[in-house]
Amino acid sequence: MKEEVLNIQIEDLHSKVEELHKEGYEMLVDLTVVDWYRKKDSRFELVINLLSLSKKKRMRIISALPENSLECQTLTDVYPGANFYEREAFDMYGITFEGHPDLTRILMPDDWVGHPLRKDFGLGKIPVQFKNAPKA
Repeated sequence: MKEEVLNIQIEDLHSKVEELHKEGYEMLVDLTVVDWYRKKDSRFELVINLLSLSKKKRMRIISALPENSLECQTLTDVYPGANFYEREAFDMYGITFEGHPDLTRILMPDDWVGHPLRKDFGLGKIPVQFKNAPKA
């Protein structure tokens, strides 16, 4: 299956995704974030993978997010399945999707502070307890 990669400005992302949907990319396969902490000037990239079964083609879209403005327009109006992917990106990385129908945490507790998949997020320490382990 042939794959193309597009680098798109974040401001143009929604219109380009709409255009691709009209061209026959029926399925949003994945939406995720890459944290390039200390590796690139633009720390966060939004990565979207689309699939056209009718054309037997894949499309990867990469959009850099400026660190001072981690927001973009939701894609749920084009691909309703983007809902949970966007919530995960919000929960794990702090990316805000304007117009999202329910942008709330999906994996972490509601009162959690921070975004655990950011590379600068502290690890913390939780003691591990094994079942039936002898007391030390």
